[in-house]
Amino acid sequence: MRIPAHSVCTAIRDDIVSGVYERGGRLTEELLARRYGVSRVPVREALRTLEAEGFVVTRRHAGACVAEPTEREAADLLEMRLLLEPLGASRAAQRRTEAHLKVLRGLVRLGQERARRGHSDDLRSLGGWFHETLAQASGSPTLTSTLSRLRHMIGWMYEVRGTRDPVECWAEHGALVDAVVRGDGERARAVMALHTERAAAAHRLRFAPGTAGAAGTGRADRAARAEGVRNAQHPVNTPSLRS
Repeated sequence: MRIPAHSVCTAIRDDIVSGVYERGGRLTEELLARRYGVSRVPVREALRTLEAEGFVVTRRHAGACVAEPTEREAADLLEMRLLLEPLGASRAAQRRTEAHLKVLRGLVRLGQERARRGHSDDLRSLGGWFHETLAQASGSPTLTSTLSRLRHMIGWMYEVRGTRDPVECWAEHGALVDAVVRGDGERARAVMALHTERAAAAHRLRFAPGTAGAAGTGRADRAARAEGVRNAQHPVNTPSLRS
């Protein structure tokens, strides 16, 4: 059975974001097909999608390579998110469904409880789920997909540093949901603008400006990752991959 290209695309994107493939590194169809246990056809389709998203570039005489975004391009992504997340929150207040509200309320209860108890291991994934659901509640597939792409790109280019209180963060999530429940688009926009601005302040580039590869990544580390990629089998139809 032919595996959908979307599953292969998700797997490659996740590995780019996590640093399995270094910035500027080649992405050969043969290697990728072997790693993910698929034919070259879905790999080729996935690389086209990832190029459109900005994760991959095609170079003459080299083929597909991991993109090497500049510091300015990375900064632009944070600014775009600062503009679009509040818009999405405002639209969500106007267009959300009861199903969206049920999920958002459940996520806030779970996140606030775990934040109070100091169980921070999965708060980041819960936060991602929250923002994804809020974007879907905007009723705009284009805005939802754009915000999802921004989150992936920002997660690839930046690491989050700082000591921001998770309880405070999830209190802001709660205030967002309150505004969305009331249908108060302006309040939702204002709360999200402040929330996104505070989050952006904790982001630090993973790479040194003007260099390829993550900052602090040594040659031995890159060689070890490359060897792991060459030898690994990574079937895409496993539950470990995000859909």
